[in-house]
Amino acid sequence: MSSRRHVLPLLVVTIMAVSSCAPQIRVVPAPSNATRVSLWDEPDDLADRDLYFGPWGAEHAPDPDATYEFLRPKLSGTNPGVVVRDPAGREWHVKQAPHPPSRRGNEGPVEVALGRVLTAVGYHQPPVYFLRSFKMADASGTHIEPGGRFRLHDHQLKDRGKWVWQQNPFVGTKPYQGLLAILMLFNSTDLKNANNTLYEFRPAEGRVEMWYVVRDLGAALGETGRLEPTRNDPALFEQSRFTAGVKGGFVRFDFRGLHRELIHHRVAVDDVRWASDLLSRLSDRQWSDAFRAGGYPNDVAVRFIAALRARIAEGRNLASTDAGLRKGR
Repeated sequence: MSSRRHVLPLLVVTIMAVSSCAPQIRVVPAPSNATRVSLWDEPDDLADRDLYFGPWGAEHAPDPDATYEFLRPKLSGTNPGVVVRDPAGREWHVKQAPHPPSRRGNEGPVEVALGRVLTAVGYHQPPVYFLRSFKMADASGTHIEPGGRFRLHDHQLKDRGKWVWQQNPFVGTKPYQGLLAILMLFNSTDLKNANNTLYEFRPAEGRVEMWYVVRDLGAALGETGRLEPTRNDPALFEQSRFTAGVKGGFVRFDFRGLHRELIHHRVAVDDVRWASDLLSRLSDRQWSDAFRAGGYPNDVAVRFIAALRARIAEGRNLASTDAGLRKGR
């Protein structure tokens, strides 16, 4: 398989959750005019990519001056939120900041900034944006709401269910391994399958693509852990480590979150170098724009970017020999 464009003609894999039983895999034939499935595309124009508005552009962005109509509360996830409709009839899923502020941190800015970086280096994402606040009309009247991540329910994208890390067409490929390495680099602590969405994307008449997307990226840029880790915290992110050595050619990550089986003795030194090389191609302006898109104050963005650049340099300079291991890890 070519490393430049990891796509396949295809059968689509989705998951049916059956009560408390293990997920069952259901194989569904792709539409007859489907051309490919994709996890990653080679970013040949990476230097020119816009990390402020992202690949969906300014035309898909939410209007900060509009009044949004309340439709229903957002029921899933740890951060509060609402589903709203804008005056153009577009539906938005808004992940808001906790109020009062939570010790666990705010996910919305992380999701936008990390999403911008992933799309820049070739991974797909739905249209996501950040607003600091917005005007909403509901049964009690019109009022100002705390802002957050706005995800557009776009007619070009259809949610076709979840995909699983352990079983999909890309397991073992460089983009799959590299994606895990990038998520480790950002301290993404929530590697559960429920965050993975299979999208049917129709960019033009007669064309269908199936996108394998890691969505809901907010549990990152902080500490990793099994029980209520804090995300979006520059001090905790600066204090944490990216790697803890190499054993048998595989990188040992300083990762304490759930689903360690996905990365334990699975991600090779070359995979981390590949991912780090991709990220190293982003310019200072692009890094700044990614965090500006997430609504970060400049001083906080600078700290995160410096820590990320140090991790990228670490990943590019990893040695293939066993080193730096702590006893018992």
